[in-house]
Amino acid sequence: MHHKHTTLLLALFAAGLARAAIEPANLDPSVKPGDDFYRYANGGWMKKNPVPAAYSAWGAFYERDLENREDLHTILEGTAKAKGATGLEQQVGDFYASGMDEAAVNAAGIAPVEPELAKIAALRSAGELPAAVGHMHRLGSGALFSFGSEQDPKNSTMVIGAGGQGGLGMPDRDYYLRVDAKSAELRRQYAEHVARMLELSGTPKAETQADAQTVMRIETALAKASKTNVDLRDPVANYHKTTQAELQKLTPHFDWNAYFTSVGLANPGDIDVGQPEFFKGMDEMIGTVGIADWKVYLRWHLVHAVAPYLSQSFVDENFAFYGKALTGTPKLKERWKRVLARVDGSVGEALGQLYVARYFPPESKARMLALVGNLRAELRDRIQHLAWMDEPTRARALGKLDAFGVKIGYPDKWIDYSKLRVDRGSYVMNVLRANEFNIQRDLDKVGKPKDRTEWGMTPPTVNAYYDPTMNEIVFPAGILRPPFFDAKADDAVNYGGIGTVIGHEMTHGFDDEGRQFDAHGNLDDWWTKESAERFTARSGAVIRQFNACHVFPDLTVNGSLTQGENIADLGGVKIAYAALQRALGGKREVIAGFTPEQRFFLSFATVWRENIRPEALRLQVNTDPHSPPEFRVNVPLSNLDEFAAAFHVPEGAPMRRPAADRVQIW
Repeated sequence: MHHKHTTLLLALFAAGLARAAIEPANLDPSVKPGDDFYRYANGGWMKKNPVPAAYSAWGAFYERDLENREDLHTILEGTAKAKGATGLEQQVGDFYASGMDEAAVNAAGIAPVEPELAKIAALRSAGELPAAVGHMHRLGSGALFSFGSEQDPKNSTMVIGAGGQGGLGMPDRDYYLRVDAKSAELRRQYAEHVARMLELSGTPKAETQADAQTVMRIETALAKASKTNVDLRDPVANYHKTTQAELQKLTPHFDWNAYFTSVGLANPGDIDVGQPEFFKGMDEMIGTVGIADWKVYLRWHLVHAVAPYLSQSFVDENFAFYGKALTGTPKLKERWKRVLARVDGSVGEALGQLYVARYFPPESKARMLALVGNLRAELRDRIQHLAWMDEPTRARALGKLDAFGVKIGYPDKWIDYSKLRVDRGSYVMNVLRANEFNIQRDLDKVGKPKDRTEWGMTPPTVNAYYDPTMNEIVFPAGILRPPFFDAKADDAVNYGGIGTVIGHEMTHGFDDEGRQFDAHGNLDDWWTKESAERFTARSGAVIRQFNACHVFPDLTVNGSLTQGENIADLGGVKIAYAALQRALGGKREVIAGFTPEQRFFLSFATVWRENIRPEALRLQVNTDPHSPPEFRVNVPLSNLDEFAAAFHVPEGAPMRRPAADRVQIW
């Protein structure tokens, strides 16, 4: 399945001021801009802002996100206390109230999901597995594989069903297969975690160690059948439109009709089987693994899915592995933050309507549309004059850019939650009913035309994305507030912040994945051989630059995994800088001792300021298509003549690559 590109970006603004200001205390003047610009721009801030105990990392993005959560907290507390609330307010308020009733959640323990555990315990043969997995998927569990609706990558006007690899409890296949000491230790901790969770759920202690090894055996076999996260980046290699008869032939031991009936997909039609080799491997396992072992595996995946919404012992044990062991975070977040995140995940567009009514003024939307228009004009101009792109490819690229959709703030059409039952009873049952509602809503799209008004993020989200099958860029209201974006701010700082976000998302349409989709969002190779080869030569140079970045002595950035985001960073900052020059006209105001160009690059760098725990950084490098922040600043800027000119960086300095090594794509 094709995933949206997302990127977390933050601009440097001073909240509430008419003009955003560079804060000298956040700089580190002991570092030369030409030696390490990331630390020059952020070193002062980094010294003063250690990672709080409940977080795995802390940075400008997290600061904005926390302020957003405080605003959402105000809304939730208000709706929970309101008397006689109806509609959205009732659903949001009751959902939050059920999660905040810690005494009731603790008293209930595992009891609310006992009927589901009993269904798993009653399974008698592997023939019942497809219906059981379908039911688990309805509840929101990721057992065995992933399944959902997808815009057909080769017919983007329609929605089809899509199945993909999955079924793992650790973040990525490589965690099961790497042979280094750190990975072996994490596997040991994971198996212990599975054993403790099973014991909490009622499995006799004497059986938990053996059961945990059963889970490890099954998940390791699934991992071996899975593609790497780099191989998943190729949209052509991960698209296999398959009839139901062909799908059944691929997996003779797995009854797809039983699965579809159970999951709630009435008319499946053709299915995009993302990774056929995975399903072949899965099917072989169904033929050889006994039902007793599958019951252990399903029990674990159900308990894993609901643990954060159960009593404190489940919450603590879940956090011990996924928080402490995986990311090095020592302390659990406050309860209200965890419940808020679940309300946003379950009924996010209900909460979003209450949020935008209070916090998103119309003038923010108007200013953003103007900025997007300026960036689009600049990218258009660049495509028209690219020396490496030939004329047939150029014409198609311009057509794609002109067809870009832009969504700002919030959807024009909101999700209707009126059929979802939310009450002040069991928190975990509210979560499970919302999962069923959202999964059914997703599956109901299969076989129908794509609804182009839909959003892939909720309005309060502090983020942005480009969707290749929609050919659109999307900026939720959560990222369009001070200190991210300020309609009254200095242009240089606005373009260095939100401007580089816009440019970044636009160039995702032309990165290693995005460029394979046409103006209508169809997977269609529209590049001539010559232009494709020239692009690949340039993107290959970007891969090599990032492969040379050492994060730890034993670990470098994965340039192939991160190339899409790195290409978008390089293009985004280049295009935003050029758009700023247009916006400035002849005005060259020095503020706080910095020229507009210097303020632009400082703003871009402070987007990425971050302190991160070593465990979390290692997890990011292993699994995240985004490079660590310091490299997202220093590597693109070391390629830019504009940066060298702004800060008078001499040839031979670390932030100035030799001319032969500088990469320019857009």
